[in-house]
Amino acid sequence: MENTQGRESNPIIRDKEEEEDCHDNPLALLPKEKGWTGLDLYLYQGFWCSSMHIQGVMSFQQHFKAQDSNLILATMPKSGATWLKALTFAIANRHRYTNILSQHPLLTSNPHDLVPFHEINLSTNKDGHRDGTILSLSNFQSSIFSTHMPYHSLPDSIKTSNCRIVYLCRNPYDSFVSAWHFFSKPRPESIEPLSCNDAFDMYCRGVIGFGPFWDNVLGYWKESLKRPQKVLFLMYEDLKEDIIFQMKRLAEFMSIPFSLEEESEGVIEDISRLCNFNNMRELEVNKTGKSLGHFENETLFRRGEVGDWINHFTPEMVERLNKVIEEKLGGSGLAFKTSL
Repeated sequence: MENTQGRESNPIIRDKEEEEDCHDNPLALLPKEKGWTGLDLYLYQGFWCSSMHIQGVMSFQQHFKAQDSNLILATMPKSGATWLKALTFAIANRHRYTNILSQHPLLTSNPHDLVPFHEINLSTNKDGHRDGTILSLSNFQSSIFSTHMPYHSLPDSIKTSNCRIVYLCRNPYDSFVSAWHFFSKPRPESIEPLSCNDAFDMYCRGVIGFGPFWDNVLGYWKESLKRPQKVLFLMYEDLKEDIIFQMKRLAEFMSIPFSLEEESEGVIEDISRLCNFNNMRELEVNKTGKSLGHFENETLFRRGEVGDWINHFTPEMVERLNKVIEEKLGGSGLAFKTSL
């Protein structure tokens, strides 16, 4: 039997072994908490991220060279990424697929398969499992990409090139509820489900994938004020309230505005109907199969409503989140619609 008594009592030996462990596993130095799905989250570059996605983040940062023609779609998880992907893909390709409501890739493909996530696609293989293989960025054929990463951690080439960023922000009340329902689904049976109260406590402390929420939102908000030609900041609730107006804003930002002829022919309305939440939810492709690694497509479409949080929040939860928002976002000029 190995004698470990001397090792445990000798700080020099112990420190040396810890140093070797950290060298072999750099994550050992990072703050860590058990995430909502039961997997560990690490505080990496100021945001919480799983070890698998950190691999993708690092590859994205090191190897991605942005082109001026690229469009980057950024969101916090469960803040409308699926909808934003569908809208931007349909707007960008409307001259290629003219039979919008009868023959269109969105009728047979999930939006996440048409507009890839950088850090997620770079850390998983085609079956959604981590196998140590980094997918090549050259495999991504689309000029539109997506990310959950905060602005400060994006590759330098995105910040210095003329490529554009669209950020979609959802109010933190509905965003929390949507995320809690979503991340409860893929949990292994051996792991006890996280209660809403425990998840909410972590959310208010900022412990959620690619969060804290307010840091992620604030980075893009400030950049949109500083460089509006570079970053378009959209509100989920505004899309729900007036989708036609917001689609026009989006198309203009993408430098492919709708023509008067397209407007008169109803192209904007057709794209809106194609990408409508209820329409996408009823498509067969979104009722079966998986996207984003191991998430069932059907879990991507729950309710999509504004104000659903009122069915889940207690007065105490409202008070606590209000205080957090005021503390973290007060004075920024950023305000949220929590009902329509």
